[in-house]
Amino acid sequence: MNSDLSLDAFKNLGRPIAQLFSRYRILLFLLVVGAAYAFLILRVSTLSNVPPDPDTLSASTKTLATPRIDPATVKKIQDLQDNSVNVQALFDQARQNPFQE
Repeated sequence: MNSDLSLDAFKNLGRPIAQLFSRYRILLFLLVVGAAYAFLILRVSTLSNVPPDPDTLSASTKTLATPRIDPATVKKIQDLQDNSVNVQALFDQARQNPFQE
C-alpha cells in the first residue's frame, strides 16, 4: 500500500480546508443566500417580461362573455329610484363619487 493514498493523508489535506470553512462560514452562508436571491430576482424579471402567446390570448378573449344586465332589473331599480327620495339621493352620491363609503 502506498502511504500517499492512505486515509490519514486525506484527513491531513482536509484539515486546513475545514479550518478555512469554519472561519468564514457566516460569510459563505451570506454569499450563498445572496446568490440565491439574485438568481430568483433575475428569473422573476425575465419571466414577467415574456409576451403572451397569440393563440392563448385569442382563446382567452373568446371565452370571456360580456356581462349582461336583465332589463327587468334595470326597470325595477329605476322605479325604486323614482319612488324614494332617499334612494335617489344615494344614487346621485354614488354617481358623483363611487368610492365614497
